[in-house]
Amino acid sequence: MTLEELRERIDALDRKLVELLSERARAAQMVGHLKAATSLPVYEPDREKIVYANVRAANKGPLPDIELTHIYERIIDVMRALQRDELASERNAQAAAQGHAADAPGTGTASETGKEK
Repeated sequence: MTLEELRERIDALDRKLVELLSERARAAQMVGHLKAATSLPVYEPDREKIVYANVRAANKGPLPDIELTHIYERIIDVMRALQRDELASERNAQAAAQGHAADAPGTGTASETGKEK
């Protein structure tokens, strides 16, 4: 293959990755909605360990497992932020329905934000 052909292939693969990441993000938003409805925390380290194990098990190279895990750590960080936004939206909607001001996004407990305060 020529350099131009390889670049076109990479561009097509990037478009597919964007499509798949968007689909994953929509699923994460739905998870965030369900977590809001059931008062579950956004940060679930046991679930993240399962995701990393699944990714490593599916890896056939050439990326080393550790590099693929690093990529997924970032993906999960972004998806967790989407879930936090979903939870904040749910809290705001509930507070508006009750006539109260809701907490600002990102001001929840450590278990809700996934970060220590």
